[in-house]
Amino acid sequence: MKKNKKNKGFTLFELLVSISIIGILTALASVAFSGAQKKARDARRLQDVKAVQTAAEQWYSQNNYIYQASAGTWGTILAVYPVDPKTGVAYRYTHPDATNNTYCVCAEVENPANGNSVAGNSATNDCIITTPSASTNYFCAKNQQ
Repeated sequence: MKKNKKNKGFTLFELLVSISIIGILTALASVAFSGAQKKARDARRLQDVKAVQTAAEQWYSQNNYIYQASAGTWGTILAVYPVDPKTGVAYRYTHPDATNNTYCVCAEVENPANGNSVAGNSATNDCIITTPSASTNYFCAKNQQ
């Protein structure tokens, strides 16, 4: 029996449909993966800010004064000061009042719903942050005492 040579491969239309379906699935997967990455980075930022706050509160309870540090100089309290998972830049650490009796540590978040402070807006949090973009959202923690 002789085989028909016309049935040996895929048609051009079948190949185009298959490639189109694979392209659409890849695009959907990359969008979902990008969103998951943003959520993971924001979760890390919130965890890091809370870790700095916990360390500062422990220092205060042991020494009865607020640790006077700047971002990146926490060698006495933390072995390593946390940095942003995307940019590698240290989180903002400030003393917002003139007496240095308070502190504020902030991380810029990618999802505005994760933030509790907006740059330049002291109404949203006692931490006042000045940046070029006044619409930037931050998650901030301040002293508890």
